[in-house]
Amino acid sequence: MQALRNSIPRTHITSPAAARPTRSNRIMATQAAKTGDKVTVHYTGTVDNGTVFDSSRQREPLEFVVGGGNVIKGLDTAVTGLEVGDTRQSRIEPAEAFGERDDKMMMVFPKAQAPEGIEAGVGVQLSNGMVAKVEKVTDTEITLDLNHELAGKALTFDVEVMAVEKGDKTA
Repeated sequence: MQALRNSIPRTHITSPAAARPTRSNRIMATQAAKTGDKVTVHYTGTVDNGTVFDSSRQREPLEFVVGGGNVIKGLDTAVTGLEVGDTRQSRIEPAEAFGERDDKMMMVFPKAQAPEGIEAGVGVQLSNGMVAKVEKVTDTEITLDLNHELAGKALTFDVEVMAVEKGDKTA
């Protein structure tokens, strides 16, 4: 199915209204992505040791509005200026990704308040919906790390632009 999908032209009509191209509904094959444009990309993200932390290659590509705040800032920057079919490898420092690790995001509480059998190294979801990693378990205390698992890490993204749709306005 993937091979067949790749043989289909990247610009396609999705509705009768789209049959009449206008400035706002056509996919611009030669337009460079800029703030406010909707882009569709395939990506693979790795950390410095080469470990893949996420990839869209085995699923649908990612769609987002450049500068819309729905992806990390470094990914917005990585796709800006690219056209359909362009690829880029971008190394993104922590400040443009998930931020630096913050010691204030460590939480210590009595072990008696934790579920039975909790172990260091596992992820837990807190009652407020936050996800944390159990850093340390002692006889009396549990230490949780509330930092994002990629905080403090430089990330490398290999991106390929599949589509760029002109935005109606800048984000």
